Amino acid sequence: MRIDILTLFPKMFSGPFDESIVKRAGDKGLVEIAIHDLRDWGEGERRTVDDRPYGGGVGMILRVDVIEAALKGLRTKNSRVILMDAGGETFTQKKAREFSKAKHLIIIAGHYEGVDHRVHEHLVDEVISIGDYVLTGGEIPAMVITDAVVRLIPGVLEKPEATEIESFSQEGVIEFPQYTRPETYKGWKVPEVLLSGNHKEIDKWRKEQ
Repeated sequence: MRIDILTLFPKMFSGPFDESIVKRAGDKGLVEIAIHDLRDWGEGERRTVDDRPYGGGVGMILRVDVIEAALKGLRTKNSRVILMDAGGETFTQKKAREFSKAKHLIIIAGHYEGVDHRVHEHLVDEVISIGDYVLTGGEIPAMVITDAVVRLIPGVLEKPEATEIESFSQEGVIEFPQYTRPETYKGWKVPEVLLSGNHKEIDKWRKEQ
């Protein structure tokens, strides 16, 4: 899989993508992630990417022509283009599995006061939100999408079953509580059923939880 991310702040991605599962996936050749500075497609000597909103208002809006120019250089017939926007469809594990089957994702991390709405209407395949709250920009949401998708690519995790036994393996079902040593700590005890060795009862308890 290839993932291209369009952003105004490419340095933000250095830490999260240089560690853990995402890095290992890249080292295995299972995913190729490229971070692109939108200013590379900006206008004029100052590489302008935004302008004031028509009708007035606070802040600046990312320009549709700049984003289209960037997409022209990256998009192929196999591309799925995603715009991160607080007003989009809420991201779920089901959507992560869907994205993990794509050959190529292009993720646009919006910033400032938003993106010219013609991007939503004409240039992207989906508009995705990671929740009903406002962040400074779409960079962190793009990281969330990438992390959730990459771990589902076959071969990324050493134990394939881990993609299904963890939280949200069933849509809307949270993972059961987990405990480890010491068995008793400050009088706080591990549930007796987990110490029983009765796997039928343990499974029942976990499903109830």
